[in-house]
Amino acid sequence: MRIGRIADEHDEVHHAAPTGDPGAFALLEGSWAGGFQPTGRIVRNGRLLAPVVPAAVYAIGLNYHDHAVETGSPVPEYPVLFMKNIRAVTGPGEPIRLPRKLRSDEVDSEAELAVVLSRDCLNVNRATALDHVAGFTCANDVSARDWQLRRSGRQWCRAKSFDTFCPLGPWIVTPDELPDPLHLAITGRLNGRVMQQSNTARMIFDLPALLEFLSADTTLPAGSVILTGTPHGVGMARRPPVWLQPGDTVSVEIEGIGTLENPVVEVAA
Repeated sequence: MRIGRIADEHDEVHHAAPTGDPGAFALLEGSWAGGFQPTGRIVRNGRLLAPVVPAAVYAIGLNYHDHAVETGSPVPEYPVLFMKNIRAVTGPGEPIRLPRKLRSDEVDSEAELAVVLSRDCLNVNRATALDHVAGFTCANDVSARDWQLRRSGRQWCRAKSFDTFCPLGPWIVTPDELPDPLHLAITGRLNGRVMQQSNTARMIFDLPALLEFLSADTTLPAGSVILTGTPHGVGMARRPPVWLQPGDTVSVEIEGIGTLENPVVEVAA
């Protein structure tokens, strides 16, 4: 099943599924823990929102061999963990706003597979790790590289937690529709130009390994989103570097899930 969140014409928010008719959505009832079922109601002219309001956003750095190489970093012994502010989450079609109060002129995008947890996750092992997954979606780990790599102690959380720096969507696809999430083509584009093209099979730490590591002695709450890392081709690794500019459009496409697309805007401080 494909599950999203929409706002109707009265700005009321619902869980919904696509119908095949653009702008028309089949309303759902239920929960991530218990599952969703159609209500039989159709909403027309709904607006897609981020498909989940996360309890937390965990993210993994340097999780593709070729991305580690392009950044000049050693292949990590353990997953590299950081967190993003949940208020950084935004939905399909919503603008990515370039920071201007804490100004950054080196904003980059990262195409990633995201995982949504259906229930609390503590000390899981590889064999049962995916039993805790509600579904999968596209994510863009937008990053201000100057704050991440140079300013004030290499602040990853600051660099990646500005408002709108975590687009998610368009849908959460449940595991029954995506039986092999360990082998999915992933593509990142900037203004239609392919910047990143890889496959989740090239992760250093696959999804079961990530869940086993992240949940060790640590409860990951139901509704958490985990960004699983980005492949090579990011703007900062290009010569010259390619930074997001007002008027750009960035997209993340993942096999079996769909395409997440967002414009880039500049807003005065």
